[in-house]
Amino acid sequence: MNLRKYHWAGVILFLMYSCSGGSGNKNVPRVGFLDMLQDETLSQAKKGFFVALKDSGFSPLDSTLEIIYRNAQNDQPTLIQACDYILSQDVDLIATNPTLSTITAIQRTKDVPVFMMVSPRPDIAGLAGKDGSWPANLFGTYETLDYIDTAVMLIHQVMPGVKSLGTIFNQSEPQSMDALKRIETACEKEGIRVEKLPVNSSNETELVVSALLQKKPQVFFALPDNTVFSSMEVIVKTCMTAHVPVFTCEQGLVLRGALAGFGADMYQWGYQTGAQAANYLKTHSTIGLKPEIVKVRRKVYNRQKAMEFGISFDSTFTAVEQSGQ
Repeated sequence: MNLRKYHWAGVILFLMYSCSGGSGNKNVPRVGFLDMLQDETLSQAKKGFFVALKDSGFSPLDSTLEIIYRNAQNDQPTLIQACDYILSQDVDLIATNPTLSTITAIQRTKDVPVFMMVSPRPDIAGLAGKDGSWPANLFGTYETLDYIDTAVMLIHQVMPGVKSLGTIFNQSEPQSMDALKRIETACEKEGIRVEKLPVNSSNETELVVSALLQKKPQVFFALPDNTVFSSMEVIVKTCMTAHVPVFTCEQGLVLRGALAGFGADMYQWGYQTGAQAANYLKTHSTIGLKPEIVKVRRKVYNRQKAMEFGISFDSTFTAVEQSGQ
């Protein structure tokens, strides 16, 4: 726990430093970080990224790094403005978190290296060229949709009798639509009926989830999209009122109230990207660098929710404590 607190303190100091504008020393690497929204799940990746840089000798705390940080607060016009501002600051590279930040950065620059995290494989994100090639300035770490199949299989492992699943999706997010298609295919193989409703913003989440629960799904599945990320607590509260457990494919969402899930460790995802970015800062070369698939995934369960639902988990799962508990 002390290590986690240290990580949090370090990130806060990093961002405080970046807001001050840095030293302006041209000999110090300057890194831009483009966040789409303020979110506890996504912040785990951000922490990992900055700690990886520090572990490689790059930190604003000892004047070996400058950070230009911007958060779009889940607003697309603001995201474009934030990206343009970062690029105007003559950064050596830009880190992006999550998918929409990556897409925006790639659309705004072909020269500055972009190091992505919490993003799908470039072709899934619509970033591949007509010939199938990926952007030459795109690096970092991505995920495929294969892990969703495993996440769905966990539902029958934990609750063998489940026949119906409910979920919400955002039609304006490619990642959300791709994930929905994948979960529908996986559920069909598992003999699970999918009940679904669209949601356009986090302001609608409670109303939409309540309407969905009237269809009597036995479980709820939280898809990996920004609307879910920004309103997870509302989703969990609404589902708990109906005594419907929440499954997911994001470890960070288990920390925020889902019962169980399988997916990338968000902190390690960011750390993997940060280690690659540090390599670039050391060598000033992209030779040997390319987008990598995320390396660390885990099966996790929420200890508190397991007790509330009276469900036991075997040793292949790792218990996590719910945030704020």
